[in-house]
Amino acid sequence: MARLLVVHHSPTDTVRALTEAVVAGTRDDAVTGVEVVVRSALDASAADVAAADGILLGTPANFGYMSGALKHFFDTVFLEAGGELGEDGSAGASGRGKLPYGLWVHGRYDTTGAVRSVQSIVQALPWTQAAPVLEVLGDVGADQRDAAYELGGTLAALVEPV
Repeated sequence: MARLLVVHHSPTDTVRALTEAVVAGTRDDAVTGVEVVVRSALDASAADVAAADGILLGTPANFGYMSGALKHFFDTVFLEAGGELGEDGSAGASGRGKLPYGLWVHGRYDTTGAVRSVQSIVQALPWTQAAPVLEVLGDVGADQRDAAYELGGTLAALVEPV
């Protein structure tokens, strides 16, 4: 059975609504043979990542950056998850992407910095972006929940055994 890991920081109703829709999408009836493991960013571990066949990341945009909780996740798992550092100690370019990942970000007015911060770290991991980033501004309505459901379903279908 394939395993899809969902790592999120969902401190508000709006981010929780997106997270719930993503998780519901991963469990769509059309997808079979995929175990979905949901972890808060503060509880997810390198062992969770190592056991995953795909990963979904969710975060609010906080002060132009990903949440501190998601940053903590990356700080905790980066090297054990195969992250590479450049000579200056910054995240290097891995170029070995195999683990498909997806990302959703909620912001009140902007998500640009949060998306950029996640992608700058992920590019140094052996992961590959498997779906467009879902960026949601302001209130979360039916269209945004549908897009989140679609993101979850897409990643689950990608890791589904054939």
